[in-house]
Amino acid sequence: MDEIRRRRVEEQIRDEIAALIIGGDVKDPRVGPFVSVTRVEAARDLSTARVFVSSFASAVPAVSPVGNTAAGPAGGTSAPAGPSVLTPTAEHPKVHELDPALDRAVEGLQSAAGYIQAQVARRIKLRLTPRLHFIPDRGIKDGFELNERIKGLFP
Repeated sequence: MDEIRRRRVEEQIRDEIAALIIGGDVKDPRVGPFVSVTRVEAARDLSTARVFVSSFASAVPAVSPVGNTAAGPAGGTSAPAGPSVLTPTAEHPKVHELDPALDRAVEGLQSAAGYIQAQVARRIKLRLTPRLHFIPDRGIKDGFELNERIKGLFP
């Protein structure tokens, strides 16, 4: 398949899936409003497509449920809320492992993959609609973490 056409189809698929998420058409409660489609990589024959999704909620500590439990200072306990989203610990040197919000969103999207694929097929006229596989994209979170580390170097 022509590389230019495949890139255009990938962009259309990305736009349609993003519109479904933003429009609230995906009813799974695990898929929140902060989920975004970062990129789509389709196979050469368009039989499958890997859809990379990211969650802004997992990159910002004030919004993320990780490290900010309801039983924190507002709940009346004096125990620390746990590891921060941006601070790696000895047992978790990589921050990705502390991102259940994104993993839940990917599970929700994967469970709704059939519905999403059917909606994409209605909106984009293709002979065969690619089978969608959702993959977490932690690049935005890693970039945010790197930015915070750089800010920490220069007071």
